[in-house]
Amino acid sequence: MIERWLVLAAEEGGPVSNKLGGIWNVIDAEAVTLARLAARGEIDRDTKILVAGPYYPSPGSDWHTSKNRVTDISSLDKLDPGPDLQSVLTGLASQGIEVVGAKRMIEGIAVQYLLFNTNNFQSHMIAWKGQQLTLNNAVKTEAYQLLGLDSMVYERANYGGEYNHYLNLSYAVSELVRGLSLTHEDLTEKYKDEAVSEFAKSVMPKIRVSLHCHEFGAFYAIARLKKLGVPVRTMATLHATVPGRTAGHRSLAKILSGDSKMDPGTPMGFATLESLARYADVVTFVGDSTMKEAMLFYHMKGVVVRNGIDVECEDIDWAKKDRCRARMQKFVSENLFKFHDGKSIDPENVIPIFTISRIEVENKGYPQLIDGLVLQDHLLKHRLIGQRHVEEVRVVCFLITAHGPKLKEKLPEGFPVNLTPEVLVGDEIRLENMIKDRGLDERELISGKRLVAAMLYPQWVGPDDGGLGMKADEIMAGCVAGIFPSQYEPFLLTALEAGREGTPSIVSRAAGFSDALKKIKRRVSGLGGVIVVDNMEQQPQEMVMDYALAMDYFTWTYLEDEVKYRLLCEESFSLAKQFSWKEPVLEYYKNLTA
Repeated sequence: MIERWLVLAAEEGGPVSNKLGGIWNVIDAEAVTLARLAARGEIDRDTKILVAGPYYPSPGSDWHTSKNRVTDISSLDKLDPGPDLQSVLTGLASQGIEVVGAKRMIEGIAVQYLLFNTNNFQSHMIAWKGQQLTLNNAVKTEAYQLLGLDSMVYERANYGGEYNHYLNLSYAVSELVRGLSLTHEDLTEKYKDEAVSEFAKSVMPKIRVSLHCHEFGAFYAIARLKKLGVPVRTMATLHATVPGRTAGHRSLAKILSGDSKMDPGTPMGFATLESLARYADVVTFVGDSTMKEAMLFYHMKGVVVRNGIDVECEDIDWAKKDRCRARMQKFVSENLFKFHDGKSIDPENVIPIFTISRIEVENKGYPQLIDGLVLQDHLLKHRLIGQRHVEEVRVVCFLITAHGPKLKEKLPEGFPVNLTPEVLVGDEIRLENMIKDRGLDERELISGKRLVAAMLYPQWVGPDDGGLGMKADEIMAGCVAGIFPSQYEPFLLTALEAGREGTPSIVSRAAGFSDALKKIKRRVSGLGGVIVVDNMEQQPQEMVMDYALAMDYFTWTYLEDEVKYRLLCEESFSLAKQFSWKEPVLEYYKNLTA
């Protein structure tokens, strides 16, 4: 009898209530999909699913500069560990490793969360090889002895605190896995002096543990387990590479030229952790570009397993789209009138579009997007000739990006229409200045100088975000279109998320999603529910013009041809449905249980 445990681990593996997108969505989708597959008998129903990640008990406990991430497990059920897992948790506690557990039921299958608070690693003293050391120093010393990781160098860098957190988190995950990896032979040895029949021994459970780590923050766990000889099947998934992220849009040129030299400013501690993926039994990449980066910088090979998305409804929820759009339109109209001393704008004349990403100004293509909005403004003005009511239209592009979550209590009333300078930090200030320099500030909508505005939304959106108070899916549903002009984007899950809500989108050719579109089994031929703009070979002015034309196409179709616009929505929805999570998760499962 084999008892199989699947451990999914990442820096964003836990239910961080104010975390938006990224690896958290992927981990969550993998865990939920595994549970559903088990419930439906498509994989072993007795599979135990554990999600391992960090625990941030309060503001300030996070390594992140925002210091605002808090882990909220209040909506989850109490952990039900059972004797095997409980004995492991007891052992972890004896080492000073604090674990907070919870459980979530998916179609009758439990997904259990084990979240580690690494803050006390710096102060908790342990006996290690005859010495009294802090747990953190013991972890770093062992890492040097096992793998040559020179933490003394890395912790002096500006990312030192983050590096230590990853090392400690990975250590905790590896200790969890090591504790679970009790083999049949171990059990036989344990009971060799007891009156246990051969038959009883033969039916003792064999515990088989598989560990799937997403991104470099957890890869030390894989390498440590291999060095310690723990019999566990491991898989490392790279969503991007550290040197690739540092080079950003320049990484494409580096791949073409075979330039494997890492750019100045590359956090070498993170790159070193990432290179530990080579200790995994299987390495996967979410897209072709990430695979090429890993081959270039690390001489590392693997397979591409693309991200997916869950589309649980058969049809677009048109009522949701109308409801969310009306809410956004009313919010913009009322707050423009209230805070910018202007005339009232009919809410129905407000056309919301959006982009959402990490705040990486060049990598995410914000300069090109903002320039494209300027051109879209001119395209709309030229439509004034011979067109009805165009002068009343106001296009508002929400730029949803932030350095971290902001406390609602510190935001001004009417945020982000009313965006005061003290709210902004770092690149948020730079991005707001770019908007104002191009005359795209929302104040110009009142004067009529502009028909198009870029509205910075420097917050992680949610029901209690101090702004729209809407979840990301509601914003996507309410917008007429999404635009994702990234100059560097290994996959681009947000375009699929927009499609799930029936919202058409514009994506750059540099995004891995555009490669995936070429390889889908059943290509939807239609009017362009997803438009791909070539931002790799075109001249900059051509690229910006194509963004402007694509935004104008969606905007004007929405205004003038309802039937055609609904067909565009249907096409984006159909494309999203073809990128199910089932296939990639089954691929992960096959590799983890080989």
